[in-house]
Amino acid sequence: MSGGDIAGLIAAGVFAVLVVLLAVPIWKLGKVFDELRGAIRTISDETTPLIGEVTSTVSTTNLQLQKVDGISSNVSDATANISALSSLVAATLGSPLIKVSAFSYGVRTALASRSKGRGRRSR
Repeated sequence: MSGGDIAGLIAAGVFAVLVVLLAVPIWKLGKVFDELRGAIRTISDETTPLIGEVTSTVSTTNLQLQKVDGISSNVSDATANISALSSLVAATLGSPLIKVSAFSYGVRTALASRSKGRGRRSR
């Protein structure tokens, strides 16, 4: 064996060691990609039923909101009716009550001034 053959063997050995040293990180990187693929598959398998449940929940919520909308419109109508009724009662009974109140106040005042007048004369 000549010096060139020995140098070639040494270079081939160094190259083989270098390939082995680079193969280990590549092997580990392959395992990382396998784990990543498994995690993505698991997420995909768990997300599909979750999306179905969310769709069902949103549909149920929309139905309940429609019911609440109906209730709130009925409450609004009832409030408008009560407001109109109170305005009608105030207009119907308010003016006569004010007149009766003013009349009774006038009668009380007249009776009070008359009784004061009699009390002074008797002294």
